[in-house]
Amino acid sequence: MNDQRALIIRALLLDGAGQLLILGFILWVPPLIGWPIGGSNLDGQGSWLLFSLLLYPFLGWLFGSYTVLRWRRLALPMLLQRLVITAVVSVMVVAVVRWLINPDDSVWLVYRSVQLLWMLALTGWALFVRLALRRGLLLPESPRLLLLAQQNEISTVLAAWQRVPHRQRLSPVDALRLQGRLEQPEQPLLVAVSSEMRRDSSQRLLLESLEMRDPRVVCSVSVLRLFEQQQERLPPVLMGDVPFTYDDLPWASTFSVQAQLKRLADLVVAALLLLITAPFMAVAALLIWLEDRGPVFYAQQRSGWLGRPFTVLKLRTMTVQPADAPAEWTQVGDQRITAVGGVLRRVRLDELPQLLNVLNGEMSLIGPRPERPELEHQLEQSIPHYRKRHWMRPGLSGWAQVCAPYASTIEDSDLKLSYDLYYLRHFSTWLDLVILFRTIKTVLKASGR
Repeated sequence: MNDQRALIIRALLLDGAGQLLILGFILWVPPLIGWPIGGSNLDGQGSWLLFSLLLYPFLGWLFGSYTVLRWRRLALPMLLQRLVITAVVSVMVVAVVRWLINPDDSVWLVYRSVQLLWMLALTGWALFVRLALRRGLLLPESPRLLLLAQQNEISTVLAAWQRVPHRQRLSPVDALRLQGRLEQPEQPLLVAVSSEMRRDSSQRLLLESLEMRDPRVVCSVSVLRLFEQQQERLPPVLMGDVPFTYDDLPWASTFSVQAQLKRLADLVVAALLLLITAPFMAVAALLIWLEDRGPVFYAQQRSGWLGRPFTVLKLRTMTVQPADAPAEWTQVGDQRITAVGGVLRRVRLDELPQLLNVLNGEMSLIGPRPERPELEHQLEQSIPHYRKRHWMRPGLSGWAQVCAPYASTIEDSDLKLSYDLYYLRHFSTWLDLVILFRTIKTVLKASGR
């Protein structure tokens, strides 16, 4: 997964280099052949240049032209669609900003002809960069993923692996086939060895030979480590008796600097967000009341730190339910969701009152989403290690929320728990920032549920 992030960062840097190269071409080449497009210098256009340079990667991130690099297969039509949308919207945004600000005619960088030529050339450059990166022209070749496990383990591992789409194929092999691949590896190999296979004394020589190989060509890891590296999650069904205690967590120490920074960021950011979004919440509250004259806010019991119940406050997005209504997961097309509520849920505006829970210390900005106690009793009985998600304050957003679909079944909750467990083990300020940016993308694209 770190390789995939490196892939995206390289694409981002190469896109920036391409923007500058194309701008240089527009600036110097046309005048040499007597066909000037814009001007001969960029004097007084520094702010417009910075705006244009930042706008394209931002829109590329928003419309997914970098996300495709994480997919198992790079679908050319989908890639072209996203690159064209990014270029077209970039031209439109510059045109709108130009109309609003109305700069002097000497600011040639925002001319329509310049922008169209710039974006057309940049689309071709971005297409070349992504194809080159995915074909290994600018990066080392990705390893082939192999699974060495007992027959009774293979189906469980493969079922867990296939829960996440757009990932590299994991191929099971037996000891004999693996030995043959080790003799003449056609490409780098990453071999995931199951726990039962490691305990099998008859496989000792094979496992020793794996350890003695050049790790740049052949590397062996545990099955759980494979999921950590490639899918950034820890499937509960595969954890078994793996030691995973509270003392192993990154913030367990009493004077954890990262934990203190997290709490400070919670207080500062939550306070700022409340001030900034107060007008939007007021408008949303008015629309909720006008739709059915019902209550604006919705209070609900959720499980927090160590499973202790607390009350969350949300903007109401469903029709008023009877007090004795049973707890139910929200389904696609749920008839209980109101018209205004559907819009609020898509942009996550209904969650904003929970910033008060963050200020009270009951929640954090980033962490496992709090669940209803009535549903958790069933989840705890069905999913191993479920209680471990209570080792951290619940959050407004979390790793599971930005990586997995909305949970509406026990199987969905199992998938989300695998991401929560990964977050518990790998919590860091950097990971919180990644989650924050992905949450912002969800809000901007109105892709919530």
